[in-house]
Amino acid sequence: MDAAELDYDLPASAIAQHPVEPRDAARLLVDQGPGRAPEHRTVAALADLLDPADVLVVNDTRVIPARLHLRKATGGAVEVLLLERRPEGWWEALVKPSRRVAPGSVLVPAADGPSGDVRVEVGEVLGADGRRRVTVHGGTDDDLAVLAQVGEVPLPPYIHEPLADPERYQTVFARHPGSVAAPTAGLHLTDAVLDRCRARGITVVAVELVVGLGTFRPITADRVEDHPMHAERYRIPAATRQVLQADRAGGRVVAVGTTVVRALESWAETGADEGDTRLFIHGDRPFAVVDRLLTNFHVPRSSLLALVQALVGPRWRDLYAEALAEGYRFLSFGDAMLLRPDPAGPPA
Repeated sequence: MDAAELDYDLPASAIAQHPVEPRDAARLLVDQGPGRAPEHRTVAALADLLDPADVLVVNDTRVIPARLHLRKATGGAVEVLLLERRPEGWWEALVKPSRRVAPGSVLVPAADGPSGDVRVEVGEVLGADGRRRVTVHGGTDDDLAVLAQVGEVPLPPYIHEPLADPERYQTVFARHPGSVAAPTAGLHLTDAVLDRCRARGITVVAVELVVGLGTFRPITADRVEDHPMHAERYRIPAATRQVLQADRAGGRVVAVGTTVVRALESWAETGADEGDTRLFIHGDRPFAVVDRLLTNFHVPRSSLLALVQALVGPRWRDLYAEALAEGYRFLSFGDAMLLRPDPAGPPA
């Protein structure tokens, strides 16, 4: 597929810079299928849009304070964005400006404060995308405790204003730290929305997929199939597996976000309850588990939009055009849509 098929004109004015309050006041474009106009609701109405036998699946990963503002011994400013902690104890990271930070350089926090003995050692370049080997030292083996002292939660590159409350870039069900970006469809859900779903008979379960920066990387290849998909770590807990494998009397699996889709479909493809996945959902790939998708509006020419296109087919353009015409807010802090598969396509 030509990557240009995933392009569309996204005005800067449509990119939300702040989350809406309350969370569930976000607008929800409800897909009614081919040939039917979508409905305009809010996320607060989610329980009424699902059936009692449905299963709502969320990603309960938590965003870590992975952006570090540091300085060299000479005083030069350096930004380190931690991407993934390796089992050996070091991190894959992006360093800016990388070319001015020699392997073996030791950096310290740029700002005065309770940083203690925090030091960050920058190692060699790991690959063509410029990732570096980085080790965090702080007088403890718990890197997350160190990051809590000196790090900040990284916002997407198209968000230009700081958050007054960093918790607003966390879901209300965030449990397992590790992500460097939020599973943004989940940002709209509140405890009240989830309670209404449960009261209606909808089962709410969780998976874990550690969101990496590759989420935001555009498809630069001319052909979608040539895009090098990033790896992310996922886990399907036993309790979630039991619910999904049970006889639910026709209930549907409703994924909250593309990260949930990727975790569930990776599990279906490999049979592995956990591991690293490079699954790239695009084109006519069938969906084995997911029946519905609650998701935000995505960056043009992105792997996330390729997943949406795989689910609903080319009519994603009509849905996006409708959303833009109606003033919906796009990307991470924007509004959402509830999608159903194209009955003419491969999803069941």
